Parts: sequence; structure tokens; C-alpha cells
Amino acid sequence: MNRTKTRKVAFELIYSLEIQTITKEEYKEQIDLFLESKEIDDKVVKDYVTDVVYGIEQNKDIIIEKIDKELSKKWELSRLSKVSIAILKLATYELLYKEIPYKVVINEAVELAKTYGDDNAPAFVNGILASIVKNNDIK
Repeated sequence: MNRTKTRKVAFELIYSLEIQTITKEEYKEQIDLFLESKEIDDKVVKDYVTDVVYGIEQNKDIIIEKIDKELSKKWELSRLSKVSIAILKLATYELLYKEIPYKVVINEAVELAKTYGDDNAPAFVNGILASIVKNNDIK
């Protein structure tokens, strides 16, 4: 499975966790159930998905702060769609904690927004992530 498809799987799980109310202790079970339901046996995919889910959880305060800082004064995180939140969390985690070129991260996030978000989501996601890159000196 290529990186784009792997990221799509990770996004789907992050979105699923975003709309559920589960505890951190239930993450392993949710990850396992999700991967089993998708019939994913690839170790690379399992490792990536597990890494981003736990990485987002462990760094959620910083990730949310970075996203929230880039929202305009009239927007709050609570007003965003769960799809946009999931995409932004995944992409912000990758920008801050993974060694993936920012152009790749932003492009993949915009593609997810085109597929899963509303008409405004791609431009919105692009703008927020571009600001995160610029304001955090990400290269």
C-alpha cells in the first residue's frame, strides 16, 4: 500500500475516533478493530496508523494550539467539521513530528479535504497548514 493510501486509512481512523467518545485506554482496541474491518495486514500500514493515532493523542495540546492559533478570530476549533479537524490533526502531527516534506503533507491533506470535505475544505485546510508551516519555520 502506498503512502497516500496509508494516510487515507489513518485519516479514516482519526475521523472515526473524532466522532466517538472513547478513552485513551480504548485506542488499541479501536485501532485493531478498524484495521481488521479494513482487512489490513501490512505491518508498515499498521505501524504508521498506530504511530499517528498515539502521536496525535500524546501531542494533542500542542497540535490543537498550533491549529487554533491559525484560525481567524471569528472561528473556533469547535465550529470546524470533524472531517477538517481530523485532516488538520493528522497533517499538523506530520508537519511537527515526522520527517515528511511539508509540500507533500499539505498536498495530501488538501486531497483528503477534496475527497471528504465540503467545497470550502480544500482551500481552508491549505491555508491553515500553510500558516502553520510559515509560523513554525518548517522546512
